[in-house]
Amino acid sequence: MVNVKLFMLDIKFIRDNSEIVKKAIKDKKVDLDLDKLISVDEKRRHLLGEVEALKAEQNRKSKGPQFDIEELKALKEKIKKLESELKDIKEEFDALMLIIPNIPTEDTPVGSDESGNKVLRKWGEPGKFSFKLKEHWEIGEELDLIDNERAAKTSGSRFTYLKRGLVLMQFALIQHALAVFTDGKLIKKITKQAGLDIKPTPFIPIIPPVMIRPDAFQKMARLEPKDERYYIPSDDIYLVGSAEHTLGAMHAEEIFEEKDLPLRYIGYSTAFRREAGSYGKDMKGILRLHQFDKLEMESFCLPEDSLKEQDFFVAAQEYIVQTLGIPYQVVAICTGDMGAPDARQIDIEMWMPGQNKYRETHTADLMTDYQSRRLGTKVRRKNGSEFVHMNDATAVAVGRTLTAIMENYQTEKGTVEVPKVLRKHMGGVKEIK
Repeated sequence: MVNVKLFMLDIKFIRDNSEIVKKAIKDKKVDLDLDKLISVDEKRRHLLGEVEALKAEQNRKSKGPQFDIEELKALKEKIKKLESELKDIKEEFDALMLIIPNIPTEDTPVGSDESGNKVLRKWGEPGKFSFKLKEHWEIGEELDLIDNERAAKTSGSRFTYLKRGLVLMQFALIQHALAVFTDGKLIKKITKQAGLDIKPTPFIPIIPPVMIRPDAFQKMARLEPKDERYYIPSDDIYLVGSAEHTLGAMHAEEIFEEKDLPLRYIGYSTAFRREAGSYGKDMKGILRLHQFDKLEMESFCLPEDSLKEQDFFVAAQEYIVQTLGIPYQVVAICTGDMGAPDARQIDIEMWMPGQNKYRETHTADLMTDYQSRRLGTKVRRKNGSEFVHMNDATAVAVGRTLTAIMENYQTEKGTVEVPKVLRKHMGGVKEIK
């Protein structure tokens, strides 16, 4: 059973700002009656006070010169009964607290679904082609780069064998991104170009575990929806849906020194999602698989810097996509389309000419102290410790980026040009054919 003692929002904040929290619940379409939570909290605090008062009375009387055994016995029974009631009410309180969503930032668009998302800016113009365009899966089959059919025989639908030059391109992408994110000079350049007044701290490369315990998953606020997760009952453990799940949890119950923040990680891992609810969508190719590879950013920073930290993450994402020469748009995700733990979500959508539309390839999530509150991850400051703020974001979603490259760099003769920035990582190869 998952036992989480810390919650995503402080109950005192919820009591003092109930209208703000109610609006967040409504805007994020969360099924929760806040008045019920507040009522349960009042009962919890009342019972807790009664138990503590009776225990103090029991302690005082048991130390007296002439204590009454029957009276102490009655006190003990009363305490036992109230503690049982308190246990039940605390379980109800904990369950309700886990549903509370994060409060969206003021600049987050309010909307019921993806139609409420707002395009913030675009970069690049979609290329003009003088021949009939193909989707990436057609190119992959013709050049023997993608084999979903054989993978279906061994593993089922939404798995693939990635082959030949596309495998080399995958690792070229990873090498390219790692070179950027670990280079202090480039990080400083990206920070300056974005006009951000934050420390240009480079990222520490990490290969994290791809399995996570239920309690850590719950503290990261990423266990739900469970029907998206792969679970191994014999070991009571889940496969991660992204490297951020174990990256963010690695500093649970730790206190940072202020001078050490921001702490930034760039983690590479295979990730697993059941893709529940996406029946019939993107069945061909590598855009939506059960198993895929990603480079993920994660950071721990001071609360006053977390908005700028997210802006920096987006700037770093844009830098990578621009080096690949692929047109894209940056999108602010609205309240009804974002995750419950997010305070602000920004996506990047690359242009896919074979599909004639933009597709989401990157996400940047500002979590504020939503995760750190339950993880117990803090920073020591002059007036005491406080919870750090956390950000996570896609650095490279490998399959989706390969999809974008294949469609944008396809040629009339059926080959795929290699983006110039990747060629040095592929032995100078200019074309996959």
